[in-house]
Amino acid sequence: MRISARGRYALAATISMAARHDTGENITVVSLSESLGISKIYLEQVFSLLKKAEIVSSQKGAQGGYRLSRLPQDIPALAVLSATDLSLFEEVGDTVKDHAPGIEAAMRSSVFDAVDGAVRDTLNNVTLKDLADEMKKYRKNQGYMYFI
Repeated sequence: MRISARGRYALAATISMAARHDTGENITVVSLSESLGISKIYLEQVFSLLKKAEIVSSQKGAQGGYRLSRLPQDIPALAVLSATDLSLFEEVGDTVKDHAPGIEAAMRSSVFDAVDGAVRDTLNNVTLKDLADEMKKYRKNQGYMYFI
């Protein structure tokens, strides 16, 4: 499985939004772009996909921006990645189907489908809240260092 840059950027942006969800404020693409170091134009394309998938909602105007459309604990990582990464679970092509159909069936059921299922389950069981909480653990460890 390979997660595209678009999927990784979408996940990073929504984790950032989840971490600030309690403030109730809308978050602009510009502020996310600056804080994450992601191109504003590219991030706008990502948010278009996230909005279409109803992961985020938008508000226009002076206080406008984006916000998560549901609580962070109700949005699995799978939903974010599926909205932005269309080839996430692309079907594996046939390998030796014509000459060794038994091997083909064994590989498909015991490896390819099993791996896809495990990845899908993992991504479905990790929410944006889980990821934001995990991020906060790392942020706590990045305290100030004083030199004398």
